[in-house]
Amino acid sequence: MARLRRTPPDELDPEARALYDKITSGPRGRFMAGPEGGLTGPFNAMLLSPPVGDPLQELGAAIRYRSTLTGRARELAILVVAGHQDSAFERAAHEPIARELGFTEEQLQALRDGSPLALDDPAESAVLRVARALVAKGDLDEGSTRCWGSGSCSS
Repeated sequence: MARLRRTPPDELDPEARALYDKITSGPRGRFMAGPEGGLTGPFNAMLLSPPVGDPLQELGAAIRYRSTLTGRARELAILVVAGHQDSAFERAAHEPIARELGFTEEQLQALRDGSPLALDDPAESAVLRVARALVAKGDLDEGSTRCWGSGSCSS
């Protein structure tokens, strides 16, 4: 059950409707509307104050879609955080995307429970190591960053 009522788009005031349209027309739009049309996850709350919600969703879009991370690396980082925080919403939103990008069920399970995960791509291994260090310790040490950006790591 949602904590906030998911307001259908036809019940939104013009400012909230404009934000709704902006969110649902972008690349993440296919995942954001529930069966009755209301937004899921944090996006529903953003409609309560469009002057705050719009910059928040823009920040999220910039981090997600305008960074230099590959799609796989991005989803890997998101799912590390989702697993650490036990976030059902983030898992539900991002595991299908990860599957489309070639992640296996075994890899997704390792991201859910934090178990060891060997990845063939050195950049993805670095993202995994850095993301797990950040969620576990809140900081990075020399071992976490030794091959960040170098394209090769020796674990």
